[in-house]
This record gives sequence, structure tokens and C-alpha cells, in this order.
Amino acid sequence: MTQESEDVVIKVREHGPYKVTGPVTLTDAQGTPLPVPDDGALILCRCGRSRTKPFCDSSHARPGGTTCVHAGLPPAKEGEPLFPSPVFAAPFHFSGDPTEGGEPFYGRYANPTWGGWERAIGDLEGGEAVAFASGMAAIAAVLLTTLQAGDVLVLPSDGYYTVRTLAERRLAPHGVEVRLVPTDDAAIRAALPGASLVWIESPSNPSLDVVDIAALATAAHDEGALVAVDNTLATPLRQRPLELGADLSVASATKQLSGHSDVLLGYVATREPARLTELQGWRTETGAIPGPFETWLAHRSLATLAVRVDRQEATASEVARMLAARDDVHDARWPGLGCVIALDLVTAERAQAFLAASELLAEATSFGGVHSTGERRARWGGDDVSPGLVRLSIGLEDVRDLVADLAAALDASTGSAPG
Repeated sequence: MTQESEDVVIKVREHGPYKVTGPVTLTDAQGTPLPVPDDGALILCRCGRSRTKPFCDSSHARPGGTTCVHAGLPPAKEGEPLFPSPVFAAPFHFSGDPTEGGEPFYGRYANPTWGGWERAIGDLEGGEAVAFASGMAAIAAVLLTTLQAGDVLVLPSDGYYTVRTLAERRLAPHGVEVRLVPTDDAAIRAALPGASLVWIESPSNPSLDVVDIAALATAAHDEGALVAVDNTLATPLRQRPLELGADLSVASATKQLSGHSDVLLGYVATREPARLTELQGWRTETGAIPGPFETWLAHRSLATLAVRVDRQEATASEVARMLAARDDVHDARWPGLGCVIALDLVTAERAQAFLAASELLAEATSFGGVHSTGERRARWGGDDVSPGLVRLSIGLEDVRDLVADLAAALDASTGSAPG
């Protein structure tokens, strides 16, 4: 975009920030005039979009620690806490006729505590968000409000297995065709003809495969399909699916987003008002609402998200380097982001011995918390993985302590492989 005046031509690029002082005419990409500050100063932020505020408002830039700390908070008010307390009310004082977007009147429709967390998630994802009672409640809301008899769902065969279970048990019997394909660009492209909804999990869980979301979103839209991305593993700090062309970004906030292993929560983010309204209606009608205390905990935890992600990724990098250097680890995967590592120890016996020998790993089936955890994924029977595949979730322990502990546990487990 270029703005011209008699004195200056401003070319907006992905560098800066720029400060331009002087008479200018500012328009958007469609040529619509935009206001310029009274002092004549125009600041262009690093993201390449003009702003007439002294600082970028972060609605279009990649979020970071500042967004995590301040997103969704109400305006400062004298005598009020920095972070408001949760609201537990079921009914609210309400007189007269209801109006769209008006004050809350009953807790199944809206809650101020949800609202703050939803605004925060919207800021992080670059859209508007709807909170749900769990990640699966959010996933179910997308699938069941989007698909009907005769539609085609393209779904990862190697992603979170409960999504497959939901599709095969609740959608397929009602006439929805479910096409299961691996998390692979070519495989997904081959399944696109006639698709109604393409579900992408990148990185996938538990194998940590990645795909080109932007390219696949374009290809899916060319075929007339919607695109939903499970963004749980990456978090919006590392990946913003809506900016990559997805119609919906879905996540389990139970994991790294809240990060303390103390809530069940999920959300869907979108930029489409009609789809947002549909999801809100589904939540109200089905009662798939989150608890105010859970959303309060999750919103409080957002303030440390950037710090936790940076620390967990730095440690994960060191753990992955140690694993890659060992001959007794059949395979180790880390996609360069997130806190999850997949390592293959081939046999169930070796994997269980490794988990038992570690002094710092808790054997648990979630990920993203401050405590490092691990589990043998094949124990559940839902994933087509090696019996010795261990999903590690890297926590906030000191990196030297964790690397040393995992190396010692691997050493201790070497005699557990049969033969």
C-alpha cells in the first residue's frame, strides 16, 4: 500500500517502525480515506499496516508477551483489581425486553468471566472466540453445526483419536462421509474433491507431522470446502490458522494454553460473524458452557503463556538434541515448536521401563503443563503407533536436570527390550 502527498511517498514494508511527519493523505487498500492524527504524525507499525494510533493495537500483529498479559482485561478503574474476580451468578438482574449484545441475563447464555477470556483468545487468534467446556466440546460444536447428511469430512487418520471416534460414531451413521487421510499435504489434496469440511491437525498428535496450512486452505477453498485447524499443539503464539486462511481455529485450552493441568476448557475462533453466532447458539442450546472459575483460571494463566512457551521450547530443543544423539532411540520427533516430543523406544516393555525409571516425569495423558509428563500412547489403542512410542511433554524443570534425568532413564531401560 502506498500513500502519496506533495512532500512524501510512504511505502509500507515488513520492517520499521516508521514515523512520518508532514502533510499526507492516507487511504486503505480500497481507497477509502482514513483519518490522520491532528498533529500530522503517522506511525506505521512493523506488521506493514498503517495505524493512526501512537502504537500498534496488536489486532493484526503476531501476539507476544504483552498481548498475553493484557488481552481481555477491562479498562483500568480506580479501586478495582488489576484482574477481575470470577462471576458465578446463574441469573442476573434484568428488566425489560432482551436486546442483541445486551447485558447478561442468564448464565447459560453469557457470563462476564467467559467474555473476558473470549476477548483475550480472540486477540491471540486474530478473530473472535467462543469458549466451550472442553476441547472436545469445541470440536463437536464445529463438526455438528457444519456438517449434515451428504457432506464430506476430510479428517486426519493420525490425529487425536477421539475426533475420529466422534466422526465415525455420530456423523457417519447420519449420512456424513468421513475420509480418513494421514497428515500429509499430498494425501489431503487427493481427498479434497467433493469435500465439505477439511480438518487439519498440524502439528499432529501424537506423531507431530506438519503440513502447509496456507496452501491446503487455498486448495480446499478452491474445492468449495471449509477448513478447520486444531491449533492445540502450536498455540496462537506460534501459529495463527485464521491468518493462514483457515475458517476456524479450534483448540483444547486444557493443554499448554492454560498450562497448569487444572482446567478442562476449549474454544473455537473465527472471523465470520454468522459462524460465530451459530457456534454461540449451539453452546446455549446444548449447554456446552464452560465454568466461570475454569475460564478465570485460564485467563489468569495467559499472562505467563509467552514465558512458559519460550522456556518449554528451549528445553524441548535440548531434550530433542540429546535424543537424536542416542543410538538406542529408534526415532525422536520435535517439529521445532511446542512442548511435545515423540520418541520411539520400539517395545512397550522398554517404554514402560523408561517412564518408571524417570524421577521427574509424571506418567499422565495430557500435555502442556508446568510438570514434565510422559506416556506410552499405544496403551489406549486409538492410535496407529509403535507400541514403544512415548509422548513427552516438556515442563518447566531446569533443563540440565531434565536432560540428565531422561538420559539416565534411557540408560536404565536398555535392558528391558526383549532379545
